[in-house]
Amino acid sequence: MSAAVHDSPNPWVADHIRRFEETGGRPRPGVADLLLTTRGRRSGELRRTALAYVRDGEAYVLTASNAGADRHPAWFLNLVAAPEVTLQVGGSAFPATARRATAAEAARLWPVVVAAMPSYEAYRAATTREIPLVLVTPAG
Repeated sequence: MSAAVHDSPNPWVADHIRRFEETGGRPRPGVADLLLTTRGRRSGELRRTALAYVRDGEAYVLTASNAGADRHPAWFLNLVAAPEVTLQVGGSAFPATARRATAAEAARLWPVVVAAMPSYEAYRAATTREIPLVLVTPAG
């Protein structure tokens, strides 16, 4: 992905991205954060957001919680349409491929993501939609 990248229009997320870059990828002590760049499903533009993650083997597990809103976050819809993404973890950026976790994977991983970010349980209670988990693995 070599075109201009547009950061999230959400002020909190844009600030989080700035802090990520200023701290070399450690904006929140005790929380594993990364930057995810997707291709906009309608615009075709590169879109970047900051997310917490947990690891499952080689995969980075992302939670499409959208803070408990009744709609999926745009980044999730973008990677469903175009699963080739870029991750930045710490100072390293690399191409990766994303896919929605299977039901069995999600059932196994949900307690792991809640242990890392307890707010996900409240987000799940706030919405009727299923909150997807996404597995992102380095390309190649």
